[in-house]
Amino acid sequence: MTTTSFATLAERIDTLSSTPSDAALPDDAESVVAQLLSALERGEVRSAERESDGTWHAVPWVKRGILLGFRAGRVVPMPDANGVNDAAWPAGFFDKHTIPPRVLTLGDGVRVVPGGTSIRRGSYVAPGAVCMPPVFINVGAYVGAGTMVDSHALVGSCAQIGERVHLSAGVQIGGVLEPINATPVIIESDAIVGGNSGVYEGTIVRSRAVLGAGIVLTRGTPVYDLVRERVYRAESGRPLEIPEGAVVVPGARAVRGAWAGAEGLSVQTPLIVKYRDEKTDLATALEQWLR
Repeated sequence: MTTTSFATLAERIDTLSSTPSDAALPDDAESVVAQLLSALERGEVRSAERESDGTWHAVPWVKRGILLGFRAGRVVPMPDANGVNDAAWPAGFFDKHTIPPRVLTLGDGVRVVPGGTSIRRGSYVAPGAVCMPPVFINVGAYVGAGTMVDSHALVGSCAQIGERVHLSAGVQIGGVLEPINATPVIIESDAIVGGNSGVYEGTIVRSRAVLGAGIVLTRGTPVYDLVRERVYRAESGRPLEIPEGAVVVPGARAVRGAWAGAEGLSVQTPLIVKYRDEKTDLATALEQWLR
């Protein structure tokens, strides 16, 4: 599609989205949604974009189009492993007919290992990406080339994952569709997210950063930088950001107050203990043959 075509698609989506909730959608709603989802799968449009200064922002019309897909959809039985799609047949699951699982072919260049992975319609998964079982990649998400999404990992709706990222086993990358202007979670290229970590609420993990196992990042999480001696927090209108190349590990800080001090209480706190170097690269490198 051309830039002009995308402008026309955006305008039509905005018009359809303004249809009163108690009114039927026009006949072309499903077709419009299908055009958007196909463009997302080709990587021609994205639900979030990066400016030249490194700032990320949501693309409202794309998110409106995804929400329109849910509104236009009806819940139907989805095919089982034999490809049967019949209401009389035991369904594998039930979901909106407008946003079924993606149909991948060998030509897509994505390695999907058997074991229960589901990649939803309207998500982009680049050639060279690897999905270990089971993985769920939701609508509007973007997964860059050479990225490994490991077992039991979630890439939430509209989350943006860069190239050569490793999302380790059990990682949860939060999704967001509403509010429309909310920026989703961003994991930039060459970052590593350790096992059983969670990144939520629009947090941005800059390129080459390393999150140790069990790290949880939200808008309310302060991150203490022991190298630069500063604290990173989400601010009004700005998400939490992990700096480029930062190595983050689980830590703790004492709880204030006489009683808490007497009890020796502390709260979990992510700590930046260093910035990435050759030693870090060797310790976190993925063998290329695994891909």
